[in-house]
Parts: sequence; structure tokens; C-alpha cells
Amino acid sequence: MTALPPVPQIPVEGMPVQAEPPAPLASDLCWLLARASHALMTEMTAALEDLGLAPRSHTVLVTAMTGSYTQTELARIIGLDKTTMVVTVDELEEAGLAERQPSKTDRRARVIAVTSAGARKVLAAEKVLDRVREDVLATLPEEDRQVFLRSLGRLACGRLSEPVACTQTVRRRA
Repeated sequence: MTALPPVPQIPVEGMPVQAEPPAPLASDLCWLLARASHALMTEMTAALEDLGLAPRSHTVLVTAMTGSYTQTELARIIGLDKTTMVVTVDELEEAGLAERQPSKTDRRARVIAVTSAGARKVLAAEKVLDRVREDVLATLPEEDRQVFLRSLGRLACGRLSEPVACTQTVRRRA
């Protein structure tokens, strides 16, 4: 009789978490990235709750602050579908954190501009998220942190930057 792989532990407050993935999943890149992404997104969501800001809204604001982008351009850069982008910008406008302004180059397009209240919110959120990122990365040896981020960035913005054509619908978690 063959031994079954260990059952992954479900994190419960106050209990230790299994530090290594179960054997069959240890080299499953999709499982590893999805699990890490979901856990990090949940932690960031919880950390931003007191500011009344969601990670997706923060991403839209912080990216909009780097240039003069239309709503469509922002959606493409961030990786949001059009509907989600419209809903997010509507929420940001309602909260007074961003506004749609006419594009200087295309009268049909709207540029997303961050208000001064939005800029203050981003500054506060960055302080919170820096603490989360530092805490998460502290689990890696210091000499591995920049290598890890650089490598992950190459995957996310290179080979894995765009999904391939697929006949089945693949649900996105974020």
C-alpha cells in the first residue's frame, strides 16, 4: 500500500501552518501562484479595510497617478475587463477619489484623474501595503527577496503577461 501525501493544513489562527506544499503540488506553478495570490489579496483587503479602499481601487488610483491614461488604457495596463473598470471608476468618482476628464487627444475618451483626496488615500494605503509586503517578504531570506520579485515580474510582464487563446472560460480570481 502506497502512502498518501500529507493533507494540506488549513490556516487556523494560533495553529502552525505547513511551511512546504504537499508533494504533488510542490512544483505546480499554477497552484503555487494562485494560492499565494489569493492569500496575499485577502491580507491586503483586510489591511485596507480601515481606509475604506479595496486593493483593486488602490491599483487603479496608483496607476492613474503615473500618467494621463484613458479608462480603456488603464484597464489594459492593470488587466481589468471593461465592466469591472467602469464599476471601479464609478466607485472612485462617487468617493471623490478620482474623476473622468475629457481626453485632449480623443474627444470620445475619458482620462482618469486622481483627485487630491485620492492622492492622500493612495499615500495612506501605500504605508499600510508596504507593511504587508515587508511582512510577507520577510519570510524569504533577505538575499532572495529582490531575485524573487524580479523573477516574478519577468513572468507576470513577460511570458505570462497575456492569456493564450482558450475555448473554455477560465475564471479569474482577482
